This record gives sequence, C-alpha cells and structure tokens, in this order.
Amino acid sequence: MVYQVIQFLHDISLRAVDIYRMLILVYFLMSWIPGAYQSSIGRILIRICEPYVGFFRRFVPPIGMFSLAGIVALFALSFIRMGITPVFQIILNLFNQIGLV
Repeated sequence: MVYQVIQFLHDISLRAVDIYRMLILVYFLMSWIPGAYQSSIGRILIRICEPYVGFFRRFVPPIGMFSLAGIVALFALSFIRMGITPVFQIILNLFNQIGLV
C-alpha cells in the first residue's frame, strides 16, 4: 500500500513538472504574437509562469534584446525533474529499511 502511494506521488510529481514546462514554453512562444499576453489565456499564463521566470530574470542579465532567463528556467525545471526520481528512490529505500514496504 505504501509503495503504491509513493509511486503515485512520484508519477504526479513528474507529470506536474512536465505540464509546467509546457506552460512555460507556451508562455515564451506567446511573446512572438503581438497582443497575446492581453488575451485571457495570456493573463492566466502570466500569473502562472511569471513568478518562476521572474526569479531567474533577477540573476540572468539580458543579452541585447534577448532574455536568457527563460532558457535558464527551463534548464532548472529539467534538473528538478531529473532529481525527482532519485529522491523517491531514497524514500522507498528508507521505507524498506523500516519495513513498511
């Protein structure tokens, strides 16, 4: 039972990161469409994605007219995604040592 719950949480975590990466990608592609951020979908994406991307804008300076903060934000999400599975493996190993799995 504990194993299935941990596996479910693992799968949900991976899917959540994947969905957020797709939302950020759409958010960046919308910058090429004039007025896209003023649409209802654009305003929703701004509220969802801007706090995360804005964090990286404070540290990554733009090069000319291009901001690399978005690329750095996507790389960070990729690293987070790669770290999810080992964390859940550690949790499973701990539960195995305790004898709950």
